[in-house]
Amino acid sequence: MPITRNVPRRTKIVATIGPATESDDAIDELIKAGVDVLRLNFSHGTPAEHQARAEKIRRIGHDNNRHLAILTDLQGPKIRVCKFRDGSVELEVGDPFVLDTARADGDGDRDGVGVTYQKLPDDVGPGNLLVLDDGRLIFEVESVEGSQVHCRVQVGGTLSDNKGINLKGGGLTAEVLTPKDREDIKTSALIDADFVAVSFPRNAEDIETARRLLREAGSQAGLVAKIERAEALENLDEIIRASDAIMIARGDLGVEIGDAKLPAAQKDIIRKARALNCVVITATQMMESMRDNPIPTRAEVFDVANAVLDGTDAVMLSAETATGAYPAKTVAAMSDICDNAEQHARAIKSRHRLDDVFERVDEAIAMASMYTANHLGVRAIATLTESGSTALWMSRISSGIPIYALSRHDSTLRKVNLYRGVFPIYFPTIHTNHAEANQEAVDLMHKRGTIADGDLVIITKGDLMGTGGGTNAMKVVEVGNMPHFVA
Repeated sequence: MPITRNVPRRTKIVATIGPATESDDAIDELIKAGVDVLRLNFSHGTPAEHQARAEKIRRIGHDNNRHLAILTDLQGPKIRVCKFRDGSVELEVGDPFVLDTARADGDGDRDGVGVTYQKLPDDVGPGNLLVLDDGRLIFEVESVEGSQVHCRVQVGGTLSDNKGINLKGGGLTAEVLTPKDREDIKTSALIDADFVAVSFPRNAEDIETARRLLREAGSQAGLVAKIERAEALENLDEIIRASDAIMIARGDLGVEIGDAKLPAAQKDIIRKARALNCVVITATQMMESMRDNPIPTRAEVFDVANAVLDGTDAVMLSAETATGAYPAKTVAAMSDICDNAEQHARAIKSRHRLDDVFERVDEAIAMASMYTANHLGVRAIATLTESGSTALWMSRISSGIPIYALSRHDSTLRKVNLYRGVFPIYFPTIHTNHAEANQEAVDLMHKRGTIADGDLVIITKGDLMGTGGGTNAMKVVEVGNMPHFVA
């Protein structure tokens, strides 16, 4: 049976930087609480501010000997109402209300308000449901006349300045990458972001366009597709294949498909992403109550734990750490939940791809290594990697055995920090002598305390060390008894 005691937490934690966590001390506390990836929300702040935050994260991460990844999150097309004369209005069920693309910003009243999205009258028709303010209000479209969308209030409440609008069931045709997003892609390249999240993608083409712009800007960052449109679910497989990671953005997705359908959708997305060798992040309101309270609700504990048991690579905090009162406590609480959920047998057993035929040697080696590790009582896996691909494939297998990605590339070490069960170790040496490379890798891990004499360790690497995509060898060694195993 695999050895699972005393292993690091495998599920990764993404935390958003904001007013509550911009200071050196606050970032240091997040790191010490267990954060793995820090998110910069490009819906707020200037390029100069984001660059300063990134430099601060890298500096404090280095001081803590952590290879923290940075994820920049593009704003995407924000479809919102404009401002009201008095800041807000109260609407009751049955009230008529007009959304008017020609109405001036700041001129909204109880009869209607301007909207930022000029194509709204073209995208909607009678019978459509418009969901505002994250589902708090619902309007039914009765007619469209020129720039005006005439609605009837189905669910009333307070509607205030700049609240978002979604079309129930999807179908708004707004361009995914706005002019602001295209500039923010350049900023992401400038700050050497490790991942860039694309908001509201509808298909693989949206991700491919973002990747092209990112590469033109000189960045090799991974692309994260945020699944938050109904159309994205219809094109899920192609979006996953085009992306490096998937984010289940449960806020807007819940508004478009209905909250009651979210749990099943989340499980399907996690399952498909793992099957297609893609990283998956579960996001939105996971620890929402901890914005104001020092402990989570039991419902939140179950939410996080269920995502872990389903196989998510990472769980994400948004407002909880950006503006919340207890950011470090929230990370620590989430870490504890993940750690306990990972002890369940369901989290360390897998039949992933047992019947598949592999097209790549390095992928086959990764799968064979995990099968061997799970059935031999291996203490740890060390993969000597250039790009991190072998570590990614390994991390698709549910296991209680830590995977250590040893690389000389800082960018690779940061990137693998998002992968479930993968832990980065800087390994600068490239040996043509494989016995020496094995020995150095084991000595380094032994010195760090991750393995001890008598432990079995699996090592994977390529004949041509230093060449990406060349992993073609797996060796099982016993710590403290290397000469017996090394040919």
